[in-house]
Amino acid sequence: MNLYTKLAARQAEANPIRVGLIGSGKFGSMFLSQVRHIPGMHLVGIADLSAERAKKAMINTGWDTDAAVASTLSDAMNSGKTCLTEDSAELIKTPGMEVIIDATGNPAAGIRHALLAAVNGCHMIMVNVEADVLAGAYLVQEFDKAGLVYSMAYGDQPALVCEQIDWARACGFKVVAAGKGTKYLPEFAQSTPDTVWGHYGLTPEEAEAGGMNPQMFNSFLDGTKSALEMAAISNAAGLLAPRDGLLFPPAGVHDLPEVLKPRAHGGMLEQAGMVEVVSSLERDGRQVIGDLRWGVYVTLEASDEEGKGADYVRRCFKEYGVTTDKSGRYATLYRPSHLIGLELGISVASAALRGEPTGRTNGLVSDVVAVAKKGLKPGDMLDGEGGYTVWGRIARAEDSLAAKALPIGLAHGMKLTREVPEGQMVSWDDVEASDSQAVTVRRTMEQAFSKQLLAAE
Repeated sequence: MNLYTKLAARQAEANPIRVGLIGSGKFGSMFLSQVRHIPGMHLVGIADLSAERAKKAMINTGWDTDAAVASTLSDAMNSGKTCLTEDSAELIKTPGMEVIIDATGNPAAGIRHALLAAVNGCHMIMVNVEADVLAGAYLVQEFDKAGLVYSMAYGDQPALVCEQIDWARACGFKVVAAGKGTKYLPEFAQSTPDTVWGHYGLTPEEAEAGGMNPQMFNSFLDGTKSALEMAAISNAAGLLAPRDGLLFPPAGVHDLPEVLKPRAHGGMLEQAGMVEVVSSLERDGRQVIGDLRWGVYVTLEASDEEGKGADYVRRCFKEYGVTTDKSGRYATLYRPSHLIGLELGISVASAALRGEPTGRTNGLVSDVVAVAKKGLKPGDMLDGEGGYTVWGRIARAEDSLAAKALPIGLAHGMKLTREVPEGQMVSWDDVEASDSQAVTVRRTMEQAFSKQLLAAE
C-alpha cells in the first residue's frame, strides 16, 4: 500500500527505477501511456523489431518524441529520455538497467530475454504468458539463483487472480476456484484467422483498419489464451486444471459461487481448488446476464468443516452482502474489469522497490498442449497459437508429461512426421522438433519435473 510513497522517494533522490520495455504492441503501448506519469520511474529504452513502430506507439500514447527520444541508450540513461532500438539484447545489457519488461507475446523471444536479464542483473516482468507457461518453472530458478525477481505482469488476469488468491489465503479462507471470464462457445475451438472476425461482429476490412492481428485475436477466441492464463495461475498458486480441459460454463456474477463449487455440492468443479473460466455467452449464443467477460474472480469458503466457526463466517457473508451460493458456504469475490498495461507499473515498482513479484510460477502444475483443429498429415507445418492447425488445451502436468505432449508454445514452425486426427493432442513423437534455445530449455525442464514425479510415486 506504500508503493507510491516509495516511488516518490526515488523521484526526490533523482534515482528513478530504470526500465526497459521490449515490444510496443497493445500491452506495451498501454504501459507507455502511463509510465511518464509515474514518479520515480524512467523508461530508458524501447526495443522493438521496428523502431519506427515503437516511435508510432509513443506518438499514439501522447509522447512528444522530438523532446523525449534519445539517440543512444547511454544518452537516455543519463538524460532521462528514452532510446528506441531494434536490438533487445543491447537494451537488456545497458549498464544501470533495473527492470526489463517482455511484452512480445513470442515464447522463444521471452525465454531468450529472460535468461539475458538474469545474467545481466535485471528483474524480469513477463507479460509474455506464452513464455511463462512454456518454461516459467525453469526461468524462476535462474532468477532465484541470481537473487532477482521474476514476475507476472500486473494488469493482466493471471497476476490479478494470483493477488486475489493470496489475499484469500492470507485471510484464512480456503480457495475453491479462481479464474476469469471470457467470450466462449465450444465451436470457437475450430476458429481460424479466416473466420475470427465474424465471431467478433467485424468485417476483415474493419479489423485491418483497426490494426488487429487475426491470429492473435483468434487465440483469445479459440480458448488457447484462456488455457495459457489458467495454466499460469495454476503454476503460481498450485490450483489444479480440469482433467479434460476448461469447461467454460456460462455464468453471471450472481451465479459464480453456485457454479464454481465442487460437483458434490451442486457445482461444476471436479473438486475444490481448481482454475476455471466462465463464458459470457449461453450455449445458444445469448448474452449471459451480468457476465464477467472482462473480469476475474476467486471463490472461497470459510472452512470445509462444519461447526460454529464456519456458521459464524457464513453469517458474516450474509450480513455484508457477499455473493454466496444458496447454502451460504461458498462465496465469490470478483473484479469486473482489468486494465492490462495501464496497471503494469505496479509490477515494475514491486520488483524494484520491494523485491517481490506480482505473482510468479512456483512449479509445473499445469501445461497447455497443442490439439489438432483439423486432420493433420505428415509434412504439414504447425502454425502455432491462434492459427489454422492447432489450439491450446490446458492439462495437468503429469498427464502432459506422460503423453509426451507438445506444448502450444512450441507448436509453430514444426513439421509433422505422422498423421494427427482432428481433436487429438500432438506429441513430441509427431513432429520434427527444431533445434532451438526454447526447445532445449523446455526439454530440460520436462526432464527435471519427470524425475520429481517419479520420485514422488
